[in-house]
Amino acid sequence: MEYLGLIMKIVVIGGTGHIGTYLIPRLVQEGHAVVSLSRGARKPYRDPGIWKFVEQHRIDRAQEEGAGSFGARIAAMAPDVVVDLICFTLESARHLVEKLEGKVGQFLFCGTIWVHGHSEVVPATEAGPRRPFGDYGVRKAAIEAWLLEMSHRAGFPATILHPGHIVGPGWVPLNPAGNFNPDVFQSLAEGKKLLLPNLGHETVHHVHADDVAQAFYRAMQYRSTAIGESFHVVSPAAMTLRGFAERMSRWFGHEADLSYLPWDEWRKTVTPKDAEATWDHLAHSPNCSMEKAARLIHYAPRYTSMEGVCESVDWLVEHGWQA
Repeated sequence: MEYLGLIMKIVVIGGTGHIGTYLIPRLVQEGHAVVSLSRGARKPYRDPGIWKFVEQHRIDRAQEEGAGSFGARIAAMAPDVVVDLICFTLESARHLVEKLEGKVGQFLFCGTIWVHGHSEVVPATEAGPRRPFGDYGVRKAAIEAWLLEMSHRAGFPATILHPGHIVGPGWVPLNPAGNFNPDVFQSLAEGKKLLLPNLGHETVHHVHADDVAQAFYRAMQYRSTAIGESFHVVSPAAMTLRGFAERMSRWFGHEADLSYLPWDEWRKTVTPKDAEATWDHLAHSPNCSMEKAARLIHYAPRYTSMEGVCESVDWLVEHGWQA
């Protein structure tokens, strides 16, 4: 465990979002000096009282990148480690990395399991093919490819972590219909019939935000085996939509009442927004292996998919089904 007992200065870009909410308190508790950068649009989803020890900056990344000053501003902070949770274009990654070359001990980038597109063999491994589709997956895959090339050819200390569907208290988790409408959970809670697309055999792969934070921290601890690598960060197992709905109903205290429709019929029963989200998840149908992360950085998620979702739904119930 390379960094055990060594105090580092760690800059987290996008520090008040889903992952940063859990990562930053973990880093502070371990004694590191942490700088959080965000637009200031939201407070952390939870505050265990430790954020008062965090150096916080409000920053408009797009504006500063446009002015050509963002990368230089991060480099001027003289960080040992930079964690970038909100990089979405190759141009943005280049702007930052070019200013950090030779000045940072490790650069951790938040990707997505969407880089795979559809899976050929499941559970998919990090060595699997990259056939991304959709703007988000295509852009993240391009950044991953460039960072790995920079690491392998130029020695830039990059590590890429690819989370699944992130869940946790404070936001609506992906539901058994493959979208983010909280009415689906409420229907299951009330024992109402739920329509699923196709036969409900497509898969989704959740991960709790605290487990994602754990993976980022483990990648810092096991730097030598993390640099130049990408890792899936997911729960121990994916769920089918049907299995997810059945387990969720039992959690609410009764058996599921499910029906099924072919996709072209099912999509007419929901809003265009929900249909678009569902199609994206059906088409990807992720089911990813976490073996590499367990082996190389000792990642050990605390939450199963259901445990993470249920914690999120508990929060939703307490807040009247409104995120």
